[in-house]
Amino acid sequence: MIEEIFALFENLPAFVYPVIVIVSAVIVALAAHWLAFRVVQRIFDTSGGLAETLMRHTKSPLRLAFILVGLIAVLPQVALPRIWEGRLQHTALVLIIVLIGWTMLMLTNFFTERSVVRYRFDTDDNLAARKYVTQVRVLRRAIDIIVVILTTAAALLTFEGVQQYGVSLFASAGAAGLVLGLAGRPVLANLIAGIQIAITQPIRLEDVVIVEGEWGWIEEISATYVVVRIWDWRRMVVPLSYFIEQPFQNWTREAASIIGEVTWHLDYTVPVAKVRAKLEELVKTSPYWDGNVVNLQVTDADKETIKLRGLMSARTSPIAWDLRCEIREKLIDWLQAEYPGALPRLRVYATQASTEAVAEQQSRKLG
Repeated sequence: MIEEIFALFENLPAFVYPVIVIVSAVIVALAAHWLAFRVVQRIFDTSGGLAETLMRHTKSPLRLAFILVGLIAVLPQVALPRIWEGRLQHTALVLIIVLIGWTMLMLTNFFTERSVVRYRFDTDDNLAARKYVTQVRVLRRAIDIIVVILTTAAALLTFEGVQQYGVSLFASAGAAGLVLGLAGRPVLANLIAGIQIAITQPIRLEDVVIVEGEWGWIEEISATYVVVRIWDWRRMVVPLSYFIEQPFQNWTREAASIIGEVTWHLDYTVPVAKVRAKLEELVKTSPYWDGNVVNLQVTDADKETIKLRGLMSARTSPIAWDLRCEIREKLIDWLQAEYPGALPRLRVYATQASTEAVAEQQSRKLG
């Protein structure tokens, strides 16, 4: 039986033995990778924490590294046809380039995520946290794009056809270079805009902004676009370069606190001093007020009404909205109860001559 098996192997084509050796090397490498991770988990007890997170991020790149080590170890010992040997060497080179780029991406993502863990957004005074997290994540995405581009370019340049095309492209770097530049302009524009936003920070995560007339929060800053979470739960997707090239409002650029405004159009007979005192009383008893600003002023007067503007501050813009709605409603209730005559009304004064003319016209119609 054993002799028959050996005889069968002897009659196989010559290329079968190298294939068996290479496949065996890959299987042994995968088994060694699995065993190594099991041993490390048992020795260092990586159930949670930094070590467990690092192992989870590096598991896939290390699997590829084990395979490459196994192939590098067995290929010199195997007699391969020259064309096979060249293709396998080229494949190994491409895999090494991919492994380097992959490892850089994993490490970048790992260390950036670890660095922002201690920063929280669920507090009123979260300006420092939003600054740091925005800067780290935008720069991380820019680095990811650069690493992917460089890794892809390095892998493609290992092919002779791509090298010859690159040489011819540089030789005729006129129209072809212009076409490539125009094609890559959106990517480069967003990449540069991302770096500018990370450094200058015109916007940050959870900033309150008004974009294209819509009021909302910066929910996500990606490599090419920004997601604005509008107050009614809609999402507006805006190109990243928009925040560099177009004007917009940022209500939380320096701090989250903001001054809210409420206006009333009232009759000229309204007692402004008493309204001011009532406004201060209502604002100071409101849980939404932050204790900083409360004021009432007459800001305009036309032929029928005067315009009163009340100012009040709050810790955040959503709280300021609730404060404005509360004060507007309560002050209107107070005016209706205490000074109903101060509400807007239309005055009509009729002279005696006009009254007689109207009466005469009515009598003519009846006659």
